[in-house]
Amino acid sequence: MPSYMSPGVYVEEVPSGSAPISGVGTSTAGFIGLVPDEATMPSLPDGSTYTLAPAGEPRLVTNFAEFTRQFGEVSSERGAGALGQAVRGFFLNGGTRCWVARVTSLAAGEGTDPFDVALEAFAGIDEIALVAAPMIPGEGIDAVRIKAIQEKLLTHCETLSDRFAILDAAEEVPSLTAAEINKVRESTYGALYFPWIDITGKGAYVPPSGHVAGIYARVDAARGVHKAPANEVVKGALGLRYRISKAIQDDLNPNSVNALRTFGNSIKVWGARTLKKNDEFTYINIRRLFAYVRESIDEGLQWAVFEPNDSDLWAKISRNVSAFLTNVWSSGALFGNTPEQAFYVKCDEENNPPEVRDLGQVVTEIGLAVTKPAEFVIFRISQRNQSGG
Repeated sequence: MPSYMSPGVYVEEVPSGSAPISGVGTSTAGFIGLVPDEATMPSLPDGSTYTLAPAGEPRLVTNFAEFTRQFGEVSSERGAGALGQAVRGFFLNGGTRCWVARVTSLAAGEGTDPFDVALEAFAGIDEIALVAAPMIPGEGIDAVRIKAIQEKLLTHCETLSDRFAILDAAEEVPSLTAAEINKVRESTYGALYFPWIDITGKGAYVPPSGHVAGIYARVDAARGVHKAPANEVVKGALGLRYRISKAIQDDLNPNSVNALRTFGNSIKVWGARTLKKNDEFTYINIRRLFAYVRESIDEGLQWAVFEPNDSDLWAKISRNVSAFLTNVWSSGALFGNTPEQAFYVKCDEENNPPEVRDLGQVVTEIGLAVTKPAEFVIFRISQRNQSGG
């Protein structure tokens, strides 16, 4: 206890025993793609060249020049590789951080799948919140292999529950119908985008996932993870492989295909749905918001592990979670005029009876009222009767 000698007012700082919950990042992307061992590396000032990053080993990249120093030169042509074009599009559209892992082949082979090695490495990088594997079909990479890789991405996200997969539909399809475009299984942890984008204005089409990941990051920074990443311009896109009309999208949208469409001189993302129809997580922003809340609480409440499981702990947990969710509500992510309408937090003796405490568990119940995107903006217009007294 401090010793007070003179009359006066004294202010002390008292440790709370807990730390406030901070929101986790939501826009760091993870890209896996093909870069052969014979990649052309840029030159150092002394005339030597940079060293190519080892296959299967993720590297942090914070700008496109840094990517080329680790993974090689990328021209503006389609043949330069889908991975480089995706990372370029990511930074061009607002991305700031990504992890990149290269493989020397995307073809299925005997033994350990190199794609699995890269995904396993991604699992240990907690900050990754978006994953994509841009691929241009070629030797050993056919529709069957691409579908298998997309399934691996979805399973990866579902298992970890803290990241979201951005998938590319095929470049060419027999018809512009959802049945021909969407060949991926249902999941709330991924979204599918169509068609491919032209990056030169001369028919050099590349998968859109990298550009779309950058849009996710841009919207997260400007509005928050609760805002649907749609009605946004795709920077760097000069054309589309297919022109999608409203009539075509009437079939695509309810069947989990997010269209890229031309409006005037702009190309925009015009869809915000996951791969799961008629589900509480049908919309991308709702799935990502729940992942954000879950991961933030997980990381922010690590201090509670091994604390005495009593009413004091329950009160601290309730205060911390409520304070965090109040900030989430004030950002516009939750529906309601007051925090009480937007969420509730319950951590007390009712949901922590003796039999639960005997198992070493402390249970907190959280309910959220989320805001959903205004996907259909409807105006009802009628003619007003001008006669009257």
